Amino acid sequence: MLNVTATITIDPAELEEVFVPASGPGGQHVNKVSTAVQLRFDARHSPSLPDAVRERLARLAGRRLTADGVIVISARRFRSQLRNRADARERLLDLIRRAAEAPARRQKRAPSRAAKMRRQEQKRRRAAVKALRRVRMEEA
Repeated sequence: MLNVTATITIDPAELEEVFVPASGPGGQHVNKVSTAVQLRFDARHSPSLPDAVRERLARLAGRRLTADGVIVISARRFRSQLRNRADARERLLDLIRRAAEAPARRQKRAPSRAAKMRRQEQKRRRAAVKALRRVRMEEA
């Protein structure tokens, strides 16, 4: 089991890993070995995720989320298949951890006395500027 938080664990059977050839340096070795990893996690149908976390995860995943609700993470940073696999899993866990944090609720606050005074002063200044622009008719 992969521990995401104290309350969320993911069964490794929910993860699908496909190894593909990686681009970049490596000489002939890069043509023989598939070291890059594509990790797929079906977030929409995962029994491990609460609904609130699933919704935040969909927003956080962005372009990594397919239309079917599958998160695809590509890892090709390292030349080793094992290190790329660990990197992809850690990135998925980090994404889910960030989605598991509930956003802080906004506290409603009344404006301070100083803020009210600044606002009134700005309104007075603006009114004075506009008053200077008015055209006054000469009284005969």
